[in-house]
Amino acid sequence: MIRILFYGLCFLVILMTISFSKEIHYYNNDGESFADVKINDLVFNCRVAGLENSGDAIILLHGFPETSRMWHNLIKVLVENNYRVIAPDQRGYSQKARPNNIEDYRIDKLSDDVINIANQFGVNKFHLVGHDWGSAVGWYLSSKHPNRLITFTALSVPHIDAFFEMMKTNKEQQKKSQYISWFRRPVLPEIYFKIFGYKNLDRIWNKSSDKEKQKYLEIFKQKGALRATLNWYRANINNSSESIGDIYTSTLIIYGRKDMAVAERSVDESEKFLKGEYYIEKIDSGHWLIQESFDVVSNTILNHIN
Repeated sequence: MIRILFYGLCFLVILMTISFSKEIHYYNNDGESFADVKINDLVFNCRVAGLENSGDAIILLHGFPETSRMWHNLIKVLVENNYRVIAPDQRGYSQKARPNNIEDYRIDKLSDDVINIANQFGVNKFHLVGHDWGSAVGWYLSSKHPNRLITFTALSVPHIDAFFEMMKTNKEQQKKSQYISWFRRPVLPEIYFKIFGYKNLDRIWNKSSDKEKQKYLEIFKQKGALRATLNWYRANINNSSESIGDIYTSTLIIYGRKDMAVAERSVDESEKFLKGEYYIEKIDSGHWLIQESFDVVSNTILNHIN
C-alpha cells in the first residue's frame, strides 16, 4: 500500500512538473492577441497571432526605442500567409522581465530569451526577423544557434562585426554612431527622454502613428523601463564586444539609404561574413523601415521566407 502511494505521489509530481514547465497565459487586449510567457523569474509579454496556422513559426524582434507594437501591420500580413507569429517585448521592455543589473542585458542573455520563448511555444525551428537592436540579437542567434533558424531577416542593422569594424575605421559610421556613447552614460539619457513629457522620445517616433506612439509610451513610462532599455547599449557596445564571425543562415538585409544611424559601407562590409545564401536590398527609406516603406519591406520579407 505504501509503495502504491509512493509511486502515485511520484507520478503526481511528474505531472505537475510537466504542467508548470510551460507557463503561458493567453489573453486579448484592444483587438490583439497576447501571451505572457514565464521563463524562470522573468515574464515576457508577447504579441501572438496565427498560432493555429499550419505554416512555419516566425519570431519578430523589435529595437530601441520601440516595442512589439512596431510589427502590428506585418503580423497581419504574415498570418494571412499561413504563418504562426510570436513578437515579444524583449528584456527590459516587458514589465516583469526587467532585471536591475547592466550585465543582465548582455547579448548572450537577450539571445537566450528568444530561444527560451521559442521552446515554451514548442517551436524548434523558426524564421527570425529583427529591426535595430532586434537585428543585432538576430545576428548573434544566427551565429550561435544556426540550427534553430530557417531564415534571418535583418532590418537596418548589418552584421555586427562589420558594424563595429566600421565604427572604428569609417568616418561616416563614426559620425552616425555618436549617439551611442551618449546613450551609454549613466542617468543623463533617462532624464533627457523623460523631460517635457517625453517629448524627445516623441521626436524619434516621427514616422509612427498616434496610436503607435501611445502604445510605445505605455511601456516607456513604466518604472525603470528607460533605464532597462538603455542598458542594452551599456552592456554590449564596448571594447570587449564579442565577435560572431561567419553566418551560414539564409539571410536578407534590408537597408534604407537615408538611415541616420547606419552607414551604407557597414552594410556592404557585411558581405564578407555571409557564407550562405544571402540578399541585400537597399531602398529609398530611413531607419524606420516598417513605418516608412511597409509595402516594399513586407513583400521583400515574404519573398525571402517563402
